[in-house]
Amino acid sequence: MTDHALRLLRQDRRLAELAAFPFDFDLDRAAHGHVEEVRLASGGPLETVAGDDTGGTYFVCADGSVLYADSEGAAGIVGSSVDEALELVIGLPGWRGYTRLSPDNGEEKILACVAETEDEIRECYGIDEERAELRTALGFPERSPVELVGRLRAALLRTEPDFVLLNADEGCAYDRLGPAGPPLWEPVLAAGRADLARLREGDHTAWREVAEDPVRRRLTLRAAQFDRAEGDLELLRHLLRRETRSSMTDELRLAAVLVGLHGDTGDLPLLLEVRETDFDTACGLGGMPEPGASADELRQWARELDESMFGTDPADEPVSTWTDLARDQGMTDLARVTLIRELDSIVMDQSRLRRPGAPRTLATAPLSGLAQDFEELGDLPQALRAQRLYAALQETAWDRASARHTLARLEREAGRLPQALDSLAAVRDALATPGDDSLRHWQRVNLGRFIAEEHYRLTLALADAGRSEEARALLTAADAVLGELSDNAAKGVRELAERTAARVREVD
Repeated sequence: MTDHALRLLRQDRRLAELAAFPFDFDLDRAAHGHVEEVRLASGGPLETVAGDDTGGTYFVCADGSVLYADSEGAAGIVGSSVDEALELVIGLPGWRGYTRLSPDNGEEKILACVAETEDEIRECYGIDEERAELRTALGFPERSPVELVGRLRAALLRTEPDFVLLNADEGCAYDRLGPAGPPLWEPVLAAGRADLARLREGDHTAWREVAEDPVRRRLTLRAAQFDRAEGDLELLRHLLRRETRSSMTDELRLAAVLVGLHGDTGDLPLLLEVRETDFDTACGLGGMPEPGASADELRQWARELDESMFGTDPADEPVSTWTDLARDQGMTDLARVTLIRELDSIVMDQSRLRRPGAPRTLATAPLSGLAQDFEELGDLPQALRAQRLYAALQETAWDRASARHTLARLEREAGRLPQALDSLAAVRDALATPGDDSLRHWQRVNLGRFIAEEHYRLTLALADAGRSEEARALLTAADAVLGELSDNAAKGVRELAERTAARVREVD
């Protein structure tokens, strides 16, 4: 984790020129920066230290790791330090062609790939004497191509989630450079699998701790979903009873299904008791067999729910299942990166939103769900990306007004006050010229109150920012919206309206 070699390059022009040519690690290119503004999804700092002749850039991250970004929109960690990255580019000058190789490919294949690339390089210029000189001067040992390929792969696999690169303006993520790594569900389920194993061993402490912890309980039930065993019935009953404390969750339904699949009619009283926990569980577990049902009827009910909602392959689960569980375990960056890539895929291909039975219409709820997920993660730029697209795709006047109102709130909270002004202007346009009758009662419902409140909150933000002229203009618009509300809808807004008017007078 050192930059000893980097210091030597900066001190010795001869060595710097050798690194730049023929090994394409050019310190002088650092002054030009990358081809576009970029930032890490995790928010850490980036220092540009070198570039190459393809437009790629080498960045040093906060922990010393070196992130390489090419000019085509792909990026990955190539070393835990600048020294390690330099060893790579000197020892494997064709390394960009080896990002899909691994030690599993075998020594013969790796050596053949490296030899082919380096023979092509030698047809144009020398690398052998130059490599020996640089290695000696920088104090690098001579490592085999197989070892360097193994190091490269290990480094690339560390890229996600901490070192994912984003376009700073658009917020979209760079593609993975090299291997994708394990699917999200593997790290998310790891703790649940460990707890399930402890429960199966009869660990009484685990039976108590897992059952009392909502997150561990959910994870263990998910682990049991994908690793079903005949001997699990008693532990499933135990987890089912405790999951009722969380009311109607997907995991409560899953626990009921896993118990029901065993076909023990002695479990019907427990299942019916769970169903009657509250109104939500009664709705969520509807269709459950009544007392006196046969084992076949119980299994059939459980099997139908299992086939429609669960199953045995974690890859078939909605990505939200795993991002929610990742977030609940504190794997914030892992959840964020997965959600960013999910949003990127929708942005690039909106046909993913088409309804299966009505391909000419779009189901935009995934976008609003993403906006909410990002907001809960505290990532307002990504929440804005999702909400902006969601608002643009709404068709009815009600949906446009509601989506733009939420967009204005997010923009205000992100400090993007001019954009928030534009969004609220679009809301007022929808109210004034709706084009359909979906907003005919907006003055008497919560949407009208929410719109008025956001007008006043943005007015306060403008006043606090010293934008008094815009604050006065928006206050006038806010008062006009308030004036159209019914007495009942306006009741909760008047205090905020008075406070806002006083603040505007104060800054004037």
